[in-house]
Amino acid sequence: MLQRTFGATGLHVSAIGLGTGSIGGDDVSEEQVEELLLGALDAGVTLIDTARSYGLAEERIGRYLAHRRQDFVLSTKGGYGAELVDDWTHAAIVRGIERALTTLHTDVIDIFFLHSCPESVALRDDILEALERAREAGKIKVAGYSGERAALGACVRSTHFGAAQCSVSLFDQKNLEAIIPSAEARGLGVIAKRPLANAVWQMRGWPDDEHAEYWQRMQAMQLSVPSYDWLDVAVRWAAFAPGVSSAVIGTSRIDHLQDAIVAAEKGDLRPEQRSQIATAFAAKDRGWEGKV
Repeated sequence: MLQRTFGATGLHVSAIGLGTGSIGGDDVSEEQVEELLLGALDAGVTLIDTARSYGLAEERIGRYLAHRRQDFVLSTKGGYGAELVDDWTHAAIVRGIERALTTLHTDVIDIFFLHSCPESVALRDDILEALERAREAGKIKVAGYSGERAALGACVRSTHFGAAQCSVSLFDQKNLEAIIPSAEARGLGVIAKRPLANAVWQMRGWPDDEHAEYWQRMQAMQLSVPSYDWLDVAVRWAAFAPGVSSAVIGTSRIDHLQDAIVAAEKGDLRPEQRSQIATAFAAKDRGWEGKV
């Protein structure tokens, strides 16, 4: 698995990471979760990404990966859901980090992301102070912001964060225009989320609201991709997008993750493919910004 420097943070991550939003529910067995998490590390994945809002995900990562903690970079997200305190307060950050350390069975969280809050919250003095004190105490290594558009841009341009996480896919390319280049220039590590755009190419007919925007964009772009190559193209587009450190694949199945790893091992798309995809998006993106 290709390993990359994560901005100027001193961390190193695999080109494909594992997103754990799909392992937080009771519908996924403990055996399946263990197979996925251990199988990911065995396949060379060195970035595991989770969040407070991902149900049982943090607890399960702590249960099955504590003994291999030195083998991967761990990122989680928070700012909310801390017991007995209001969300998006100094206390919520402090208690949230403490809770995550305990739940994940670790002494340090490599990357702690503020999770999709407005820029007025992310850049508030009490929030930034809580993050800085956690860094000074060795409880987190890097503070980051996970979100989109204006708030993401403001946090990237500030001097307070060492990491960013945002959408990058065939059907969501806006962050590649200015925000990710700005992050790269400032030494931020960048994690691409939703690189498969919910695999809307598998859907037959108009999908539900959760997937409708990606579906609409796919139809409008009219890319000439054979049906059996969609995953290959989507993974390589995101994982090798300029400025992206790692693309996290959200799945509960080890075979799905392995398919993405095989795709990434082929390397970047040909320049003419990348140009065709970018041109198709640019020609159709009027009115899309901020919808996904």
